[in-house]
Amino acid sequence: MRIAQVAPLFESVPPKAYGGTERVVSYLTEALIALGHDVTLFASGDSVTSAELVPIVERSLRLDPRRPDWLPWHTMMVDEVFRRADQFDVIHFHVDFLHYPLARRSTTPCVTTFHGRLDLPDLAPLHRHFHDMPVVSISNHQRRPLPHAHWIGTVYHGLPGSLYRFHDEPEDYFAFVGRISPEKRVDRAIEIAKACGTRLRIAAKVDEADRRYFEHEIRPLLDHPLIEFVGEIDDAQKNDFIGKARALLFPIDWPEPFGLVMIEAFACGTPVIAFRHGSVPEVMTDGVTGWIVDDVKAAIAAARCVGELDRRRIRAEFERRFTSDTMAARYVDLYQSLLDSRSQRPSAPRAAEMVD
Repeated sequence: MRIAQVAPLFESVPPKAYGGTERVVSYLTEALIALGHDVTLFASGDSVTSAELVPIVERSLRLDPRRPDWLPWHTMMVDEVFRRADQFDVIHFHVDFLHYPLARRSTTPCVTTFHGRLDLPDLAPLHRHFHDMPVVSISNHQRRPLPHAHWIGTVYHGLPGSLYRFHDEPEDYFAFVGRISPEKRVDRAIEIAKACGTRLRIAAKVDEADRRYFEHEIRPLLDHPLIEFVGEIDDAQKNDFIGKARALLFPIDWPEPFGLVMIEAFACGTPVIAFRHGSVPEVMTDGVTGWIVDDVKAAIAAARCVGELDRRRIRAEFERRFTSDTMAARYVDLYQSLLDSRSQRPSAPRAAEMVD
């Protein structure tokens, strides 16, 4: 199958550090190629891939010191994708909805995976208008705000099986990995760690949009002997950072669409203490891969007994549910269903057949 993958241009594929969507696009692309498919990747020029790379911009937009406007570059990318559309059997978009008007008119089947939250007010009228656009969710919970969208499936994220090592013997600290923002609630993680008398190591990105929040709300909490702020880390650093932790703390306060860091922890055999929001009950197996909690008090109690969980069983759950091979196979099924539905459509009548 000839497949186009269309990635956001904010980060390279894969990202140099933080960047969930581009990381998943990379894992999917490589897994599809391993399955024997012909993949073309539309992405930034500093991407590293086994696919044919179509570089739209020289480097990822977030790392460009000129701070270029994202919209012109994504508009040019969408135009380039459809200029080449007849070279593909299916086009898979990971860039929200900018391509919808052209996708609706394309003879090549198109599908879009949403990677973010969908409870924004303007998305409902948009998807009533583009009710025929095939879309994929990354959790069943994610799709709830848009029940009338044309959902063709849910595909959970997956990681290469060899990306993270299993860690049998943890060290005495908790880990927080992600982004510093109000909805990620690193303040809760700090509260949990201090109540347990356990070190907390924080590996997190601070976007400029969250800089004020970090400086005023979070930085004062870092001045404590149990708390260590590390900053952004890459995949290689995550392996030991997450793998050696007693538990990963995931104390979110928002409708998390998926939560890639949870399955990164599972791959290491590290249990997760997660608050019951968004996708958490779908991704977590309560009492197996960690504990699902409803408040800080319950999180503290769970963190204190996290050593009771079997780290080998956590790794086994990852291998059963969340590898990139499993993700790619599910997407191939969806691509094939699009092709099958397209081939089954009745062809338009010829001019002579339209005359009585």
